[in-house]
Amino acid sequence: MHFSDEDTSRIIEMAWEDRTPFEAIEGLYGLSESEVITLMRRELKRSSFKLWRKRVSGRATKHLKLRHPDISRGYCPTQYKQR
Repeated sequence: MHFSDEDTSRIIEMAWEDRTPFEAIEGLYGLSESEVITLMRRELKRSSFKLWRKRVSGRATKHLKLRHPDISRGYCPTQYKQR
């Protein structure tokens, strides 16, 4: 898939966010977890990709099925501030 620079930037941002699950990225952009990994590998510097993989590997909040049932939102309420 080919995305605009803006969409690619947003996918990368969502992938870095702790509370945004891969399922949310798939719902918005149609990318599976493995496709997100491929995109991140292609778009990030090697060292940044390694840091990201270390950060998200095994992180329960990145997968809806592994989340605690009390966590129902994918972002912090103050994340999208009104101007």
